[in-house]
Amino acid sequence: MSYLNKEELQIASRFLFLSMAVVVVEQDAKRIRQGNFKIKEPYTELLGKMATIAKNERRTLRKKMQQQEIEVVTLNQNETFSSYLFLCKGREEQRNYFNPAIRKKVEAIVRELMSAALAPSRDYASAKA
Repeated sequence: MSYLNKEELQIASRFLFLSMAVVVVEQDAKRIRQGNFKIKEPYTELLGKMATIAKNERRTLRKKMQQQEIEVVTLNQNETFSSYLFLCKGREEQRNYFNPAIRKKVEAIVRELMSAALAPSRDYASAKA
């Protein structure tokens, strides 16, 4: 049974998985900087834009969560499942996620961030014209 409404759960879960995506992007950027790449800058710039977009969205989500009194707490993690507690105005709901499903959700967010970072900006488009 769901104790949080759809919007509250959507905000909390987006915050959770977006936070995981930020960690992945930052770790990948670090690996590229330390790796044996001939030209690192395009990759690190792309990952930097992705991190900025994600952090801005996460900041917005955090504000919404504070306004609606929503919290996300990690309960348990093992090789197969991760459990999180979603709290909102005295109501709570525990969710268990299959780790490969978490990976798919985070991958989808990373793809969204990549598309957003690669989208042509107005400055670039006007400079080419």
